Amino acid sequence: MKLVLLDTHVLVAGLTSTKGASHALLVALASAQLRMAASPALWLEYETVLKCEATRAVHGFSIEQVDSFLSALAVWVEPVSLHYIWRPQLRDPGDEMVLEAAVNARVDALVTHNVKDFSVAAPRFGLAVKTPALALSLLKDAL
Repeated sequence: MKLVLLDTHVLVAGLTSTKGASHALLVALASAQLRMAASPALWLEYETVLKCEATRAVHGFSIEQVDSFLSALAVWVEPVSLHYIWRPQLRDPGDEMVLEAAVNARVDALVTHNVKDFSVAAPRFGLAVKTPALALSLLKDAL
């Protein structure tokens, strides 16, 4: 079973539309076809962004519903301890913790809509960077 790390915007997209690959990845997590890793810092970002008023206007969930989603998601998340930190590697300092969590967890793929920025540093660490659609197609091929 593949281990992935989902960038925050993949979670936002997965909650916003039930028709896209991001949502299909969340379904794959819930059906145990996929494993997910996250660090405490990344988890806090998930919570902050998903509860942000502007984001809630997009996905339509209340704060209580976001809490319920995160509680359910926590069942499938493998916690990542950061043993190594390599900064700076990326253009956006906010993406550093995502890269560090993915590398420390030794994920099969970092799943993001921001492939261009992560693809600069990911090869240095042997890390695959995939869009949600590509990650989903690779998951289907593995089944």
